[in-house]
Amino acid sequence: MPNRSTDTLFQLIKSLEKSEKRNFKLYVTRNSASEDLKIVQLFDALDKMDEYDEAILLKKNESIKKQQLSNLKAHLYKQILSSLRLINDESNIDIVLHEQMDHARILYNKGLYHQSLKILDKMKEQARTRNQFTYLQQAIFFEKKIESLFITRSIQDRAEQLSKEATEVNESLSLVTDLSNLSLQLYSLYINHGHARNEKEDTDIQNYFKERLGDKASQCKSFYEKLYLYQCYCWTAFIRQDFLQYYRYTQKWVNLFAEEPYMIELETGHYIKGMHNLMGSHFDLGNHQKLEDTLHIFKHFCDSKIVEQNINNKIQCFVYYNISLLNKHFLEGSFTKGLELVPEIEAKLNEYEIYLDRHRILVFYYKIACMYFGSGDYETAIDYLNKIINWKVDLRSDLQCYSRLLHLIAHYEFGNYDILDHLIKSVYRFMAKMQNLSVVEEEIFKFLRHSFHLSVTGIKPELEKLLIKLKKYQSDHFETRAFMYLDIISWIESKLENVPVQEVLKKKFASKRNGVNG
Repeated sequence: MPNRSTDTLFQLIKSLEKSEKRNFKLYVTRNSASEDLKIVQLFDALDKMDEYDEAILLKKNESIKKQQLSNLKAHLYKQILSSLRLINDESNIDIVLHEQMDHARILYNKGLYHQSLKILDKMKEQARTRNQFTYLQQAIFFEKKIESLFITRSIQDRAEQLSKEATEVNESLSLVTDLSNLSLQLYSLYINHGHARNEKEDTDIQNYFKERLGDKASQCKSFYEKLYLYQCYCWTAFIRQDFLQYYRYTQKWVNLFAEEPYMIELETGHYIKGMHNLMGSHFDLGNHQKLEDTLHIFKHFCDSKIVEQNINNKIQCFVYYNISLLNKHFLEGSFTKGLELVPEIEAKLNEYEIYLDRHRILVFYYKIACMYFGSGDYETAIDYLNKIINWKVDLRSDLQCYSRLLHLIAHYEFGNYDILDHLIKSVYRFMAKMQNLSVVEEEIFKFLRHSFHLSVTGIKPELEKLLIKLKKYQSDHFETRAFMYLDIISWIESKLENVPVQEVLKKKFASKRNGVNG
């Protein structure tokens, strides 16, 4: 089947709203050149396709020749962007500031220096109040050029004032660059190596962070300086599995936007990511009420114009809201109730397929599989786990590992004993490739190798032994990851009590709530 995500023009057209398509048609038809009319034909043809297929495109549009297609697509792509530029100029501060700089340069080139400086003053004020220091730097640089080449006599002490402004902006941008670099490097460390698994790795990441941060924390005063500083602390805490520290800095991250609300519209992506991390920290800490409260706030934001008028924001909100909603059902043990979300999630995954990161789709599949497993529908859980195991994509090995473990347990629960030997060997081979298995993973691994072939009565004592071993590691923060991906303890307890997993979790949830209320 053709992969519709491979053609950039097709992606762009499919991302357009109805109003944007209408605006494009009006924009192009103002010029009636034959080439422009042909790109409208190409636009309509691509818009009607569900999947991009060049052979079908050419067959159904004989007036478009194969030799022309590459140039037509490039021209169409450019024209669509130009039409979008016209209707979005007032809603994006970057575009507004860029346009003002263009106007200042036009006036400068015509020798109208005072008018150019007036535009630059306005641009500087807008850039400063919206924390857009890169544009502020451009405006100051251009202003210095005008003042150094021409005697404008605009104001007294202009040289000293501009020099001071330039120094302050450069220092701030340098600090933001250093902190954003560190944030990215920490994120890369997590992607490549995952969580710290022992004291040495924990010490290494702390030293890495402290050496590169230095005394920068005390220098942070502006929005972006604090934003990237908090992100650095968040990633460090997350890698170390220090979820209390992670919560504290995700909350600081979100509070930044509460202090400067206009930045939500300017940096919507950072706000959404911050809310996602905050909800994730509540889940990691088992803070059900705080997760519920934050979900309510985030849902209100998801329904706002800022989100509804931007496809990227809509997709990110869909992903993060529904992941946290599923997490809420995990905490409650309400798996059967949570399964009511699946049809809508599946529909949106199909609708947003060309935009979504594949890893994100597989995370949804894993969580959905866990919901079916927890509700006792092992057959459907296996179907979703097969999607993960059989999807040939470069993926963090931890998700693949736990998908295989859950897949094996689901087959055991479903009574497919004839294939257990094969599955155990398969999981063994996969886990053997992983380096630095956690203690919990090692214990699960040993159990799988020696116990799944036992009878129902014979396996119960082995489950009791495994439960005793694993409970010793529940308070070890280096073992947190294993329990987050696969609540093996609740599964063992469900087997020993002969009740569904969700009943065990519901009982734990009720007990915890009664303890809080008491």
